Amino acid sequence: MRRSWRSLAIGVFVVSLLLGGVAGNRLLALGDEARDGLRLYTELVEAARAHYGTEVKYRDLVYASVQGVLRTLDPHTSFLSPEAYVNMRERQQSSFYGLGILVGMRNNLLTVISPIDGTPAARQGIRAGDVIHTIEDQPTDTLTLDEAVQRLKGPKGTQVRISIVRRGLDEPLGLTITRAEIPQTTVRYSYLIAPDTGYMLISDFGRGTGDEVARALRELRERGMRRLLLDLRNNGGGLLDQAIEVADQFVPKGSKIVETRGRTRDSFQAYEAGGEHADLAMPVVVVVNGGTASAAEILAGAIQDHDVGIIVGVPTWGKGLVQTVYGLSYGAGLALTTAKYYTPSGRLIQRDYSEYFDYLYQADTPGGDETPRLATPPPGQEFRTDLGRKVYGGGGITPDRVVQPQELPAFLQYLLAHNAFFDFAVETNNREPVEDRSWQPDAELGDRFQAWLRRESLGTEEEIAKAFADARTRELALRQVHAELFNSAFGLEGGHQVLARDDSQLQAALVEFERAAALLAARQELRQARAERPAATAAN
Repeated sequence: MRRSWRSLAIGVFVVSLLLGGVAGNRLLALGDEARDGLRLYTELVEAARAHYGTEVKYRDLVYASVQGVLRTLDPHTSFLSPEAYVNMRERQQSSFYGLGILVGMRNNLLTVISPIDGTPAARQGIRAGDVIHTIEDQPTDTLTLDEAVQRLKGPKGTQVRISIVRRGLDEPLGLTITRAEIPQTTVRYSYLIAPDTGYMLISDFGRGTGDEVARALRELRERGMRRLLLDLRNNGGGLLDQAIEVADQFVPKGSKIVETRGRTRDSFQAYEAGGEHADLAMPVVVVVNGGTASAAEILAGAIQDHDVGIIVGVPTWGKGLVQTVYGLSYGAGLALTTAKYYTPSGRLIQRDYSEYFDYLYQADTPGGDETPRLATPPPGQEFRTDLGRKVYGGGGITPDRVVQPQELPAFLQYLLAHNAFFDFAVETNNREPVEDRSWQPDAELGDRFQAWLRRESLGTEEEIAKAFADARTRELALRQVHAELFNSAFGLEGGHQVLARDDSQLQAALVEFERAAALLAARQELRQARAERPAATAAN
């Protein structure tokens, strides 16, 4: 084992020198300087392993040194341990084998957030709020969330034994569940947010995103959609080919979607819409925020540059570095930056990262989304869309209309952090299940919630009374309870529809469809004029 990790140390060092090139047989060609560096590196690792004050492992030393090397390049070039490499590839797949539940840590307990309809977990009666107590007799309080999820997954047709703790039951309930294929959807929500307005939220770009979007658009059209609200907030990106496939469903045939430029010849690529899908031909409004990054910025940029839709929200992250993933020895991987993304108008998506900390934590944007990062466009960073509208470079996508997110009152944020709405909804739903989507909370439910908060010691009598004396706070609290009750009764999409009513950015986006319709009309006029131009020339 010691020899294998020495080999890995050598391999990693060579990869660091070559930045992804084929190393093994080219080591001698690196020259004396490289060989001297390699010798110094292996001596350092061996000395630390042999003589450090406490025991250290070769693996830890090698991994730490790799991270140090890569940090000198850019914030997005990264080393993937074998575990991280497997997880990354799994996240990009369109499905996995498991139970069919969304889980999270609630009060440090592994808790079911929602079962997925039609899956083994749903068929066996697992409910929102159930606490997974053991997995194969191992208590879950000793596991991280990722470790627990990995134990719940497994080959198709295999079984897993779990026990759950449920309010109202004196003893844990034991279940044996057979794993099945679970769709890993990236179009998280797709519904009519208004009678003629479709709403679609894309969480990231995985293997099946293009097909999911096409299917969702088709179903929304069948339900009467005449305009589309596309939500890309907190979409951190994903696969480039899927971002292109989605953009192909929005922008005109033959138009550029994105361009990559790097140091090597093969890094210069321009991707265009193939026209495999029918023209969307409807007003589009896109909502973005500081968590919109990479592939999501490619989509938003193509929509804005080709005047397909109006962008609403706050400036996007500004992640325009292209990573190519290389497989390394021992199942590890290297996500290496090889190019940069440019929008169709020529804007560079990547934000400046010369100050590493400020870049990662957006230190120039207090609170993340409170202040637009690009209040004044930098000199020389003005570009034009197809219709001649001004758009700005300098990193990220600047919305056509800046709209700040609305914050919950401080006391409600405290309750949210302590899972108060979720826990109260689970208890209420177990006693009085909500079965009708037309159900609405009333003042009596609000009084019961306040009494429950006092009973659970989630605030003093004075704090609770002061907070709920404000009419807006009472309204927002009931909205949160309403959403959690619908999460339990109808799935997460049901709860999302409730919260959308108080989402300041979504509500502002709904107002922008008049501008989006004007863009659509102008695009059609431009296309018609271009089509008529050759005919007029021939007639002359």
